Amino acid sequence: MKDAQNSRNIIIHLNTPFSEEDIAQLRVGDVISISGYIYTGRDAVLPKIVKHAEEGTLSDVSVDLTGSVIFHTAVSPAGVGPTSSNKLEIESSFEPLSKAGVKMHLGKGAIKPETVKALAENNAVFAIIPPVTALLESQTVEREVVCYPELGMEAFHRIKVENYQVIIAAAHGESIYE
Repeated sequence: MKDAQNSRNIIIHLNTPFSEEDIAQLRVGDVISISGYIYTGRDAVLPKIVKHAEEGTLSDVSVDLTGSVIFHTAVSPAGVGPTSSNKLEIESSFEPLSKAGVKMHLGKGAIKPETVKALAENNAVFAIIPPVTALLESQTVEREVVCYPELGMEAFHRIKVENYQVIIAAAHGESIYE
């Protein structure tokens, strides 16, 4: 694993949705503070969202991925916390969802070199977030189910967050895990 030290020694504050320029400035090891609306999804719902993206039917489920963040988590009464992003159903969503407009995938764990390359080709990044459910819950100020409510906690949610701190783990073809 590469040294995750942020060479700029600053926290970069970004609000969603992200622009192409926001993502272009990020480097592996950067610490980012995210505020705004982000989507949540994991193994049960992400393949469904990918299918909508590939079919051009995201608007049918009230989803606009332009400049968005997808946090790999379920939303429960206890809060939110990252799940492993290298699960097949999750990691295989990176490329098609990045093509559809997602700028940041947020979770935990090492991702494959081909995923890092796909992110770079779509000016998207992968960030890791500590599994600190209680802290994240205190920084989650709104939550709503966007689609697939029958999946319960694993439905596709939109949450509003204030100052979620994350570390950029993959950007522009580089990875903290190489």
